[in-house]
Amino acid sequence: MYAQGIKEYQSVGTQTSIVDADPHRLVQLLFEGATARISSAKGHIERKQYDKKSSQINSAINIIGGLQESLNFDAGELAYNLEKLYDYMIRRLFEANVRNSIEMLDEVNGLLLQIKSAWDEIRDQALETLGGNQPK
Repeated sequence: MYAQGIKEYQSVGTQTSIVDADPHRLVQLLFEGATARISSAKGHIERKQYDKKSSQINSAINIIGGLQESLNFDAGELAYNLEKLYDYMIRRLFEANVRNSIEMLDEVNGLLLQIKSAWDEIRDQALETLGGNQPK
């Protein structure tokens, strides 16, 4: 599923970013891709373009599923909590798709942005763990 999330993100034409990305940056790109698709889906709901909305939501679901599949459960309780949160977000996106709910999309987007913010804050520490000389 992680590969599916990457595939979904690549479909927007960001292959250069992905090829050059370290593992930490790749996860940042996945968060960015999911939030971009949720924002796009909201616009499609407003314009009553429901087929396009569904496509964007399904893409966001695949990206979040990829994030979920990439969790390292050896890291402890945080991974288990994230798995539950990703599962919740996926269920909410399915429901938002059925109900055309901008509010549910906003809820999931807010959760993703909170996780991404925390992920962004640990970038320097993560790069040290990866070997130090990675680009920022």
